[in-house]
Amino acid sequence: MSFNENVQINAGRARGGGGGLGGRGAAIGGGGGLLALLLAIFAPGLAEDLGIGADSTSGSPYGQYQQQAPGGGTQPVSAEECSTGADANRSTDCRVIATTESADAFWGDYMGQFDTIDWRQPDLTLFTGNVNTGGCGSATSATGPFYCPADESMYFDTDFFATLSSDFGATGGPLAEQYIVAHEYGHHVQNVVGWLRYAQDGRTGADSNIVRSELQADCLAGMWAGQATQTVDPESGEPYLKPITRDQLAQAIDAAGAVGDDRIQEQYQGRVNPEAFTHGSSEQRQAWFMRGYETARQSPDINQCNTFQAATLDI
Repeated sequence: MSFNENVQINAGRARGGGGGLGGRGAAIGGGGGLLALLLAIFAPGLAEDLGIGADSTSGSPYGQYQQQAPGGGTQPVSAEECSTGADANRSTDCRVIATTESADAFWGDYMGQFDTIDWRQPDLTLFTGNVNTGGCGSATSATGPFYCPADESMYFDTDFFATLSSDFGATGGPLAEQYIVAHEYGHHVQNVVGWLRYAQDGRTGADSNIVRSELQADCLAGMWAGQATQTVDPESGEPYLKPITRDQLAQAIDAAGAVGDDRIQEQYQGRVNPEAFTHGSSEQRQAWFMRGYETARQSPDINQCNTFQAATLDI
């Protein structure tokens, strides 16, 4: 899914992306966390199982968007590198930023109708090699994309998107990458609404709350995608994204399927063990993404994504 070229990107949008809150919380792996999850045979999406260290974060908060720096760590993404939708169409780093800003606009407007919700945007950090979070310890590139509730920040090593194709067989493409970003943003939506706390009960399995949480994030990602071509950039006055083609929608659906528990277990274990599920099956992940997508195209309704009250996760 391509951005309209004149859309304006604010490369300095982030506030405090990772540092200094201390403590250790649970990081939520979404479309990401996959390399570490494979090593643990798809262990629960908690900090210790995702390879996130027990050390507390120290140092200054990250004051702006970050991009890959040689040898690991972070460095600022400049306004010259990422300033328009055209930049987002050519650069993965800029595409993550622009997708986040598109989600900011959609969710900010949608959540504005609820007086009981204290909406705020998540922070965002792009890193390579390793990163210190503001409450979920340290993480490496092996963790993949994740969301840290303690500092309300999303973390991406954008090299993961190549891994999504090379190691997990996804067809790739811009909308596949945007789906991953929107999924992690969905975890922030869950955190603000209050749903995310239900995921952290330590259980796994096909009907567990961690699976329900991940499928809900897929549904919320679908809501963003269903409205993305109607969500307007306030600076340019143009929609953030051009109309979605069938092939582009297939990219997102394929990416959702590629990170299903059953497909990954079959590929790396040679068998499927539903008792160890933490993200849902390929079919479920695709179905819940499409549920969010379809409801948003008609009339966005977050209650359609309430997996915690769903009688069945097979839809």
